[in-house]
Amino acid sequence: MIVEFQVPLWFEVGSLVVLSLVLIADLMLAVWRPHEPSTRESALWVGFYVVLALGFAWLMFIFAGAQYGAEFLAGWVTEYSLSIDNLFVFVLILASFNVPRKYQQQVLMIGILLAIVFRGAFILLGAALIASFSWIFYVFGAFLVVVGVQQFFSGRSDDVERESKLIAFLSQRLDVVNEYDGLKLRIQHQGRKAFTPVIVVLIALGTADVIFAVDSIPAIYGITESPFIVFTANVFALMGLRQLYFLLGHLIDKLEYLHWGIAFILTFIGLKLVFHALHENQLPFLNGGENILWAPDIGTWESLIVIVAAMAVAVIASVFKLRRANKQAALRSKE
Repeated sequence: MIVEFQVPLWFEVGSLVVLSLVLIADLMLAVWRPHEPSTRESALWVGFYVVLALGFAWLMFIFAGAQYGAEFLAGWVTEYSLSIDNLFVFVLILASFNVPRKYQQQVLMIGILLAIVFRGAFILLGAALIASFSWIFYVFGAFLVVVGVQQFFSGRSDDVERESKLIAFLSQRLDVVNEYDGLKLRIQHQGRKAFTPVIVVLIALGTADVIFAVDSIPAIYGITESPFIVFTANVFALMGLRQLYFLLGHLIDKLEYLHWGIAFILTFIGLKLVFHALHENQLPFLNGGENILWAPDIGTWESLIVIVAAMAVAVIASVFKLRRANKQAALRSKE
């Protein structure tokens, strides 16, 4: 006898309440104690959020079953991988306006809350599209394959160019002064009201969040069709991103092969979505509207293994190249 599992309603509601409380507490800490966290502090917080996500996955296995637990794990790893790559754009934005280090925690926290709001909206939109149009997986899959292939060839240059143009546009259109007063958006400057750089930073972060959501939400819908799992995986991936910025921010641009790992993951999930759409085909002009059973239907566990392996290879290869470059630089300095 096969037992069917589903995520209990009380578990969904309780999880959302607890996650909201954690986010509120994190926001309060960032606002009340503006400071530059040490490497040890950042590492402890990142570890805490990773353990929290793994604990949530364990609860999913217990109360919802192995399938949902595996879907959350694969979704969280995917979103976490994409979020790490997003740190590069965060570094670019904060560096462009020389945001004081002690205020960066607050700015990043606001950016993360904006990301959660935007992704929540995209998750609802994605769920509605999936419920209404069976062929939407073809669109999602093709889109991710195109984005993945572009990432292989352009890497982060597109993100850098896009954000640089946005920052230049906002700086020209708004009366912005090079002066900070905490997180105030407008201040009195030389007898007039003027915007502080915070306004441009927040707009740039918000715009980046929307663009990231366009990539990440279709990707996780390639792993699970549960809006609850999609949302919680995104929240857990974003929690701790602020601390990860202080822990790895200075290394992100040096992990040369990281964007290749991200590109491979996006392309793989895109192909997975296309295969799934073929397997469940209902389009009348394809195979007479019948399922195309020769198309492989890649399972959740297989997806998790591929995603973890891709990121591990990309990070390890980047670290080895970075170490080799550092050794060569050290040898040249001794000559």
